[in-house]
Amino acid sequence: MFRRIGRKHARIIGNALVVVAVVIALKAAAHALGWEALSLNPLLSGIVAADVFLMGFLLSGVLADFKESEKLPGEVAASLEILFDEARSMARRASDAASISAADAVTAGVRDLALSLHGWFYKKQRTSELMNALGDLSPRLLALESPAQAASIARIKQEQHALRRALVRIHTIRETSFISSGYLIAELTTGLLSLALILSKIEPFYESLFIVGVIVFLLAFLLLLIGDLDNPFGYYEKHSSEEVSLKPLEDAIARMGADPQGKGTTEADR
Repeated sequence: MFRRIGRKHARIIGNALVVVAVVIALKAAAHALGWEALSLNPLLSGIVAADVFLMGFLLSGVLADFKESEKLPGEVAASLEILFDEARSMARRASDAASISAADAVTAGVRDLALSLHGWFYKKQRTSELMNALGDLSPRLLALESPAQAASIARIKQEQHALRRALVRIHTIRETSFISSGYLIAELTTGLLSLALILSKIEPFYESLFIVGVIVFLLAFLLLLIGDLDNPFGYYEKHSSEEVSLKPLEDAIARMGADPQGKGTTEADR
């Protein structure tokens, strides 16, 4: 358990410990300089509780989006595989060279779309370009319009719509911050609370360093964790630690006979 926690959260824990080290150093300096002008007021524990309650509210909000986001890569992968399988089925049912060529073009288009989508998650592909690639499947289907292919074409169009909805939802979650004013008040409250702890006279002094360190570590860790969870698709962010798994998508691309790392080099939308 400890090995798993250390591997997944080392960056957040490290950043929280840096904040703790700064606060502890300021606390020691304030004690040495006689700047501890505040008394240990019972209302201080109320401020701590209020701050934790506020962070709990933020955490519950970002967790709802995170849980939803865990399902989206699997839904996207399923839609892509359905598109790919239907395109191959049309190629097998095609009766002439032109129809076979058109069905093969649809199959190749789905494979290219899957590779572009994988790069899009890492912001190596623009959202507008990805949506255009998804829409480009429709003109290719025109060459296959026939009673024998009607069911497959209808299924492909249905999965196009489902995939488009999933991509729009992913883009919204990725680009939208959860209640920015909530983050602001949480950060201000945590900063003011840390300042109050630094300037409060708590005896004995060395016990106060431990108590202050634990409180600040808890609050800093929660703030960092909430900020990280707010974007479950932060694969392109250097300091992101918590993302949903893209393995369903990567497995689907591999089953299509493509390399997930083989495409997606353009600058991303911001």
